[in-house]
Amino acid sequence: MERLAALEAEVKADADAQRARKDAALAKVREQRAQQHADRDALRERQAALVTRRKAPTRDDDGDGDEIGGALALARRAQGVKQELTRAPKAGEKSWLKSGIASMLLGPLGWLYAGSLREAVPASAAWLVALAIASYLPMILLLPVLMVALPLSGIAGVVYALQYNRTGHRQRLFDKDKDEKQLPSGD
Repeated sequence: MERLAALEAEVKADADAQRARKDAALAKVREQRAQQHADRDALRERQAALVTRRKAPTRDDDGDGDEIGGALALARRAQGVKQELTRAPKAGEKSWLKSGIASMLLGPLGWLYAGSLREAVPASAAWLVALAIASYLPMILLLPVLMVALPLSGIAGVVYALQYNRTGHRQRLFDKDKDEKQLPSGD
């Protein structure tokens, strides 16, 4: 009985020691995770500070003048857009109405009317592939996607037509900064 009691005490002491080691290891892991989270948060704050070097505009005591000027500028731009949309297209121009309706009904296929071929052709091919894959899905799953994608495509079609009419040729909407590459100087 004494040996059994000694053995039980030894097993209990060993279990307590293992539990203590496990608790210490868990505490160390928790501390490391907390430190990692703190480091990650500090890094995000530093990155945000670097990205947002501009300070938010401060309001003057009589800031109404800036607000009125901004409202007037916005109203002028809205008037210009209204005039541009209400005038009839001249010869050689694209109708923004046709472009918008075609893009809304056909998706990126409608972009071929006035959009940049560099963007419209790959988007149309991807759209056709997506439609072929989606034809195996129930329509109820596709409706929410189409209710978002088709109006956005229609807006893109209108913008393509308006840009075409302004410049007289097809303009890209996406990745414009790639077009504006600087040539090295010939010094």
